[in-house]
Formats: sequence, structure tokens, C-alpha cells
Amino acid sequence: MKLVTFRTADREGVGRVDDDGTTVRDLAGVVGDRSMLAIIADWERLGPAIADAGDLPVVDGARLRAPIPEPRRDLFAVGKNYREHVAEFGRSGYDTPQRSEDLPDKPIVFSKATTSVTGPYDDVESHPEVTSELDYEAELAVIIGRGGRGITREQAMQHVWGYTIVDDVTARDVQRDHKQWLLGKSLDTHAPMGPWAVSADEIGDLAVLEVSCTVNGEPRQKAPVADLIFDVPELIRVLSAGMTLLPGDVIATGTPAGVGIGFDPPRFLQPGDVVECAITGLGALRNTIR
Repeated sequence: MKLVTFRTADREGVGRVDDDGTTVRDLAGVVGDRSMLAIIADWERLGPAIADAGDLPVVDGARLRAPIPEPRRDLFAVGKNYREHVAEFGRSGYDTPQRSEDLPDKPIVFSKATTSVTGPYDDVESHPEVTSELDYEAELAVIIGRGGRGITREQAMQHVWGYTIVDDVTARDVQRDHKQWLLGKSLDTHAPMGPWAVSADEIGDLAVLEVSCTVNGEPRQKAPVADLIFDVPELIRVLSAGMTLLPGDVIATGTPAGVGIGFDPPRFLQPGDVVECAITGLGALRNTIR
């Protein structure tokens, strides 16, 4: 199922998206005023009811928010998780002065603040008072369903509720200058998410999904999820080793080659640029830099 969080002139709610990818059906009659987080946490009971719901009213004038507009805690994110991106990042000098292109031997995990989350079609603030080197990163994001700690690779996919898209917008100069990633990754509106939260049963083999990104219609990124260095089961195993994952946690799995710092000279985002991030079966984000 494709679920969304929507806003109209008088209310906010959760909806189910028809197969046409545009028609939103109001789930209030099934889930009441529950948020997406609450629905995911109670999916074993609510999932079948949502699937079986028949004649649901169409939501007119729905504006889509991020599927989980206010996560319970920071997003987990993974750096340098596609081989060619490791190489371009290393060559750029934004990672280490040694310009290392060595592959990581363990996942590089950082976080993005909850306040960085914004909608799939909302504007992205350029923050000119903070950064002059704004970049894009299209990513497959995993949504945890059943929480847990010490999850094995073999168990991992049983803990996945579904998937969405995140653009891990990055202030490269802030990321470089502070020698850590939290600040450069967490500026307000720098995590467009959506347009849908798609339940895992609707997605087959993750490896065949393709991640892509364009800027002003120009292709920049394109790679299959099969190219991940550390796959989804491994990321869940590593994250849950000693730390409890919770229903609704979001894990952005990394970005392919083709980001702005991968060009010589770098091609940073400017006000007015339109960034589109798409993944097979998960729809597309479309955000304008303001």
C-alpha cells in the first residue's frame, strides 16, 4: 500500500493512494485521527483494515506532507555506501585531506535532525547565511515497523515496515569545516521525504530498484540499489546492535555517484534549481531551492 500524510484547509490526516499514484483516499473512517507513526506501530491490526477498506472518500485539495512529518527521533543516515560515490567523495577532498577513495569496512552512520524533514514538493531553503555549497543526495529510505535490539541479518527484513525516498540535502562547506556531518546535514528543510510511504509487501526485490536524480531536468544520479556496499539487512544489524530500533525509525541508506561535489569544478545548487529524486515504485520528490 501507498500511504501519505496530507493537509487540507481544515485538517491533517493519513490517506491511501490509488494505483494511479495521485488519488488520495481519506483513512479517517478506518484509523481515526492516528498519525502515520501510530499506524505503523499498530500495523498488525490496522494494516488489514486499511487494505480491506472499500469505498473511501477522495480527499480534495490534498497537499502532501512528508509521510512521517515529525519523526520521533533523528533520521539515521549512511555515508559512502555506493562504490562510485566513495570514489567521487574521496577525490573531492571534502572527506579527508588525503583524498582517500578506500571503501569503508563498516557502515558510516550519522543523523539528520527531525526538523530537517520537509514535504515531497516543498521548497528547500538555501540558507545563504550558513552555506554557499548546497548539494543533493537521492536515497532509498527504510521505515522500521517492528522494533527491536540485536536484530540479525536473517531477521532484519521482518522488521521493515516499508520504504520512502529522502533527499539528503547537504551543506558541504559546513560538513567539511566542522569535521563531522550532523550540522551540515541537518539544516531546516534539508530532508525532503516522500511522496509516499510504501509498505514492504508492495516492493519485490530491493536490488532491482533504481535510484535517480535530476537537477533542472539534467540527469545527475542513476544506480540500482544492488550497488549498495552495505545492504539493508546489514544496516539494520549494525544499527540494532546494542541500540533499540523503534517503529517508524527512518534509515536513509546512502546515495549513488553524481552529486554536486563529484564534478570538477563542483556544481552546487542555486536558488531556483529544481531537484527531482525518484526510485522505482516509490514515486518522486520535486523540490525547488529558495
